[in-house]
Amino acid sequence: MDLVPGCAQEEKDREEMLRLIRRGEGLIHREPGAHFTASSWIVDEAGEKVLAVWHNIYRSWSWTGGHLDGCSDPLETAVREAREETGIKTAVPWDDKLFSLEILTVDGHEKRGVYVPSHLHLNMTFLLKASAGEETRPREGENRAVKWFLPEDFLRACDERWMAERVYRKLIRRFETVKEKGEW
Repeated sequence: MDLVPGCAQEEKDREEMLRLIRRGEGLIHREPGAHFTASSWIVDEAGEKVLAVWHNIYRSWSWTGGHLDGCSDPLETAVREAREETGIKTAVPWDDKLFSLEILTVDGHEKRGVYVPSHLHLNMTFLLKASAGEETRPREGENRAVKWFLPEDFLRACDERWMAERVYRKLIRRFETVKEKGEW
């Protein structure tokens, strides 16, 4: 994991992820308990808006992402999921580095009529850019809407308060640092 932790949360989550990797469990498959996922923080070309989806399971505006499902390249998974969930074909990585990481709890839920027990997502987040002018479309069965937001408007629209304050706010601050350095 090439991410230098940017906060205490990432430091602790990185330690736990590495501990689980050393145990040799099948973390790139949907094993019970914990498995890897990849998410995208998608920003428009001007660096002013973020792209979000209305997630059916979480019933909230959220980032895009999904399970590795055997893929050993989390960046490939993040880009694929971003394109599938938003319909945006121009979504491309800003670079190949991890933008953030976090361990996320997932409550038990029904998916396609099958119960999925509570588990952990060992999540790796990548920064993507895309054209805000491109047509979007939701992915049937996973989300019901796709929308560009100003970052603070996205935080207010998100109904998952913990995610908004602990994860999405972190991503917004991190992206502001990228812009301040003139790297966008």
